[in-house]
Amino acid sequence: METPLKHFAEMKDPRLPRTRRHLLTDIVLIAIAAILSGAEGWDDMERYGKAKREWLKSFLALPHGIPSHDTFNRVFQVLDPAELEKHFLDWVSAIARQTQGEVVAIDGKSLRGTAGSEGKPIVHMVSAWASANNLVLGQRKTEAKSNEITAIPELLRVLELTGTTVTIDAMGCQKQIARQIIEQKGDYVLAVKENQPSLLADLKDSFKMLPAVEVDEQIDCGHGRVETRRCSVLGDLSLVDNTQNWASLRSLVRIEATRYHKATGKQEHETRYYIASLEPDAVRLNAAIRQHWGIENKLHWVPDVTFGEDQSRKRAGNAAQNFSLLIRIALNLIRKDKSSKGSIRGKRLQAAWDDGFLWQLLAEGKS
Repeated sequence: METPLKHFAEMKDPRLPRTRRHLLTDIVLIAIAAILSGAEGWDDMERYGKAKREWLKSFLALPHGIPSHDTFNRVFQVLDPAELEKHFLDWVSAIARQTQGEVVAIDGKSLRGTAGSEGKPIVHMVSAWASANNLVLGQRKTEAKSNEITAIPELLRVLELTGTTVTIDAMGCQKQIARQIIEQKGDYVLAVKENQPSLLADLKDSFKMLPAVEVDEQIDCGHGRVETRRCSVLGDLSLVDNTQNWASLRSLVRIEATRYHKATGKQEHETRYYIASLEPDAVRLNAAIRQHWGIENKLHWVPDVTFGEDQSRKRAGNAAQNFSLLIRIALNLIRKDKSSKGSIRGKRLQAAWDDGFLWQLLAEGKS
């Protein structure tokens, strides 16, 4: 039975040969197994390894037993995140089968626990999320939210975008980013806000002066509220200046959202604008924009609530970035499991209690 280990076997070990008491692949797999089983730090990984020593010995070398928490800490501090990311992408490409038109959402998240009293900047991660597969496709670190503009192109460059629809919030509404997505044979839906004031004004004027070519309305109920999203689209770009600077621009989009809170009777109204390289299809564009917000619930919220990511105080070296990626490896493994409909928290508990189930997760859902 195979595990993700084969995809990480060729990683470059940053340690000096004379200091290597434990194999890098052993360290990585114990870390992943421990996080799947509820671990939230280096101490937890050591305790997990010692508790599961005999089981781990059945498929790992463990030449000097279980690494200490200091070893886990030191290794992930010095391990090049680009190296871990590269092999993570190799693994994801092996398990993810993207479908035509699948939405790939790009969004950023700050790791609040990395803020230091000495003024060290908080670590900010930009991630790519495949909505249909429910998988993390990759991530990049940036020292500040404002630097997403530079991190997004780097992240896009390592992704296979052919046939996908890339959705990005306003920070990624940049001409060069739109061009890159088109060059990588994808389509884009980009939010337009005040960081593009002229474009935003042109969109507002267009929807005031021109009739929508299509309109779609969707209603969602849940969490004590009713949300109505009305999507209007235009294919007429005549009131937008310099459209030639936006690669393959075909549609202007307006979302009018109304949220009704049942408990209080309060209503909230919001209007958002987008540009897209897709044809002016209101149903498709409404669905793509709705799917983008899945990255907030399924990728950002879950690591915070279920994996305790925002409480993590890992700051030294590359520790925060690598631990964040380990969490997303574990999250992908859990999301890929179809053997039961349990919650992520429930599956982590089951993995801690049941070695057979944990082995099933590590074997990418194969039996």
